[in-house]
Amino acid sequence: MKSIEKKLDYTFQNNLLLQQALTHPSALPPGQGRNFERLEFLGDRVLGLIIATWLFEAFPSETEGNLAKRFANLVRKDMLVDVAKEISLNQALRIKHEKSYSHHKRLETLLADGCEALIGALYLDGGMEAAQPFIHRYWQAYINTSTPPHDPKSMLQEWVQARGKTHPTYVVVHSCGPSHAPHFVVEARIEGYEPTQGEGSSKQLAEKNAAHKMLTCLGAFEEKDTEYSEK
Repeated sequence: MKSIEKKLDYTFQNNLLLQQALTHPSALPPGQGRNFERLEFLGDRVLGLIIATWLFEAFPSETEGNLAKRFANLVRKDMLVDVAKEISLNQALRIKHEKSYSHHKRLETLLADGCEALIGALYLDGGMEAAQPFIHRYWQAYINTSTPPHDPKSMLQEWVQARGKTHPTYVVVHSCGPSHAPHFVVEARIEGYEPTQGEGSSKQLAEKNAAHKMLTCLGAFEEKDTEYSEK
C-alpha cells in the first residue's frame, strides 16, 4: 500500500479505507464486496463534481453542450483506465485472476472501477483537499485535449486564454432590414490584431462568422468560405 500512497502523494489516516478501495469483490467471498462498490459509487460522483467544476472555471465562455462533451470525454472508462495504469493500480488492486480470453477486457473494467473506488477513499479520508489534487495531477494532461468545441467563439476564447491575452470583444458595426429579416455586421476585436467582420441574420451568427474569420487570420483555421447559418 505504501507504493500506491507514493503515487497518490498522500498518506491515509484510515488505512482500512485504502484496503477496501484496493480489494475488488472478485477477490472476496460472495456478498463481501459491498465496501468497494460503495466507494466506487462515491468516487464516481466526486470525480464528476471536480471535473465539472474544473471545466466550468477553465472554459468560461463555453456553452453547456460543449462543456458536457468535454466532461463525457474526461470521465469515460478509457480515461480512468489510463490513470489507473499510470499509478500502477494494476499491481496494487486485489482481484481474482482468470486465465481466459476475456480477462484482459474485464481487467480494464476492474481498473476503471478501482480508480473510482480510490477517489472515493481519498475523499472520505481527506475530503476535497485530498481528492482534488490527485484528480488535477493525473487529469491535467487531458483537460485541454478533451473534445474541443466546434463553436468558433469558444475556440477563439481558448486561443487568447492560452496566450494570456484579453478576451475578444464583439461590436455591432452595422444592422439593417425589417424586424422579421434583420441583417447584422459584427467586428471581432483582439488587442494587437486587426479586427475581422462577420455577417448574419442575428448578432450571434454574425459573431460566429467574425470569430471564424479571426481564427483563419490567426492561422488556427485553414482558410475557407464557411459561414455559419441558422439551423
